[in-house]
Amino acid sequence: MAKTIALAGTLDTKGKEYLYVKELIESLGFNTFTMNTGVFEPEFEPDVSNEEIMEAAGEDGKKITAAKDRAKATEVLAKGMKTLVPKLYQAGKFDGILSFGGSGGTSIVTPGMQALPVGVPKVMVSTLASGNTKPYVGTSDIVMIPSIVDVAGLNTISTKIFSNAVYAIAGMLSYESDIEVEKKPLIAATMFGLTTPCVNHAKSYLESKGYEVLIFHATGVGGRAMEDLIEQGFIDGVLDITTTEWADEIVGGVLNAGPHRLEMAAKNNIPQVVSVGALDMVNFGPYESVPEQFAGRQFYKHNPTVTLMRTTMEENKQFGEKMAEKLNMAEGATALLLPLKGLSGLDVEGQAFHGPEENKVLFDTLKEQIDKRKVEVFEFDMDVNNALFAEAAAEKLIALIENKKGE
Repeated sequence: MAKTIALAGTLDTKGKEYLYVKELIESLGFNTFTMNTGVFEPEFEPDVSNEEIMEAAGEDGKKITAAKDRAKATEVLAKGMKTLVPKLYQAGKFDGILSFGGSGGTSIVTPGMQALPVGVPKVMVSTLASGNTKPYVGTSDIVMIPSIVDVAGLNTISTKIFSNAVYAIAGMLSYESDIEVEKKPLIAATMFGLTTPCVNHAKSYLESKGYEVLIFHATGVGGRAMEDLIEQGFIDGVLDITTTEWADEIVGGVLNAGPHRLEMAAKNNIPQVVSVGALDMVNFGPYESVPEQFAGRQFYKHNPTVTLMRTTMEENKQFGEKMAEKLNMAEGATALLLPLKGLSGLDVEGQAFHGPEENKVLFDTLKEQIDKRKVEVFEFDMDVNNALFAEAAAEKLIALIENKKGE
């Protein structure tokens, strides 16, 4: 049975371009499923109208279209796509999705793409693909292709880019690996450069016990990606050693993961072992980019593009309060492991960020505010990168997972 490629875009202003792409897709033996994300009348009849998309956002599509308010319509269309696209996919309307656009078209369609499961082919040809793609890709696996020229007209350059995009998604849908991969329980682990020894050792230990470990770099995007996969049901256990993203969220660093970090395992009854890795530092870019408000603080130039700032006692109190709040949401088995001799490779005796007083505030706050009925708390007289600490964390997670199986 032929697979179907959804074509979503502004069929009012780019109808000729989409018709060209539609015909090319169908010439390759695929079906097409078209969605009009334009504000006005499309150049050809789509399978899903702009009014239907707006209605999925809870708005009156006819009223918004009649008002001819492009800004309002664009906002509503983006919300509608986020709601409607995953529903249409679940209903079997398409197997992969392709779009072309400038800033407006990209901002309308990518929320819908982001809402699709990981692995569903999603290709966005965009004038924004060579810039900051974070708002459009988010934590998803969207493939963005630079349009080179504006998505406006069929010419020597645009037709080549459009064709390449079609062949790319056609390839994604035509070829599936027939290599059988052994299905193992999936563990999500968080790591930073300065907690790498711990996580690598724990990873090896877990793999020796039959688990597969996915490591997420705790740089903001990594934490959000992990939370998304937990919410989608991919993850069987969480080894959240490196919670440093909370330092950036609370203090104002550049690697924050947003206010919902540490929520998904708790809400979805997923066994988790959590620690305080790299909460001794806030991350900034090059030294000259550090905001003036932090003048006089203790810094460490990790490399030419990364500057680390040591966290204070007051900040560590805030970290403890926030982590306790999140962990106390737990519906499933949760353990908090505290490495009393250091939070990172820089926070050990003789290193730049060694701070027993700052750490004590963090530990004391957590121990005071954690609900012991929901969260087990363990203290270790060693630093986070000690192999024994890593092994203890891995063993505890295995025990929590096995206990859940026996319930």
